[in-house]
Amino acid sequence: MNEAIPFIFNIAILIFSIVVHEVSHGYAALMQGDKTAQYEGRLTLNPLKHLEWFGSVLLPTISYLAGGFIFGWAKPVPYNPHNLRNKRWGPAYVAAAGPLVNISIAVVFGLIIRFLPGLGGILPGDFILNFLNIASLIVLLNLVLAFFNLVPIPPLDGSKLLFAFLPYRWHHVQIFMEQYGLFLFLMFIFFFSRLIFPIVIFSFKLITGSLPIF
Repeated sequence: MNEAIPFIFNIAILIFSIVVHEVSHGYAALMQGDKTAQYEGRLTLNPLKHLEWFGSVLLPTISYLAGGFIFGWAKPVPYNPHNLRNKRWGPAYVAAAGPLVNISIAVVFGLIIRFLPGLGGILPGDFILNFLNIASLIVLLNLVLAFFNLVPIPPLDGSKLLFAFLPYRWHHVQIFMEQYGLFLFLMFIFFFSRLIFPIVIFSFKLITGSLPIF
């Protein structure tokens, strides 16, 4: 039972983080004039509307059992780029919303981690330690989600940002990346995903003033 508690906390934090990430895409599209996510019932924090069996259940379980760290994703929130008021930059705004929300969550809880120990004379020590452990996990998971999604490979958010900045004469690069996106994505997952973690640890220390504690 005691071994199940950390997994439950991990999966709950992951689900919350990826749901907020996806909902932020939907609201960014809505602000740009596209109501697709609203019509699909995806502008809700109800996790049942966003989770899918592999990225939200199987992968998190396997990653936790294999390495003690949990990772996953939810169903992408749909939007129609043709409905966006800003045809050039609208897709980039929608794509950036998810990582920006995850970074914002990481910053808020990271600053709490930085300043909470100063309340040691007011709050019980056990409460502070337990909260710091949970807050550290929130910061770490949200930074991983943010930087992972900023990788410029389809279907990740970073590819939409890259395509928005590509000049039209390089449109063939976008066509190639979209055509072979799944292959490039799997190549990154298996051979290069570890490159994200030094960036995550650096950002964690920059925000919180310390290394992750668990």
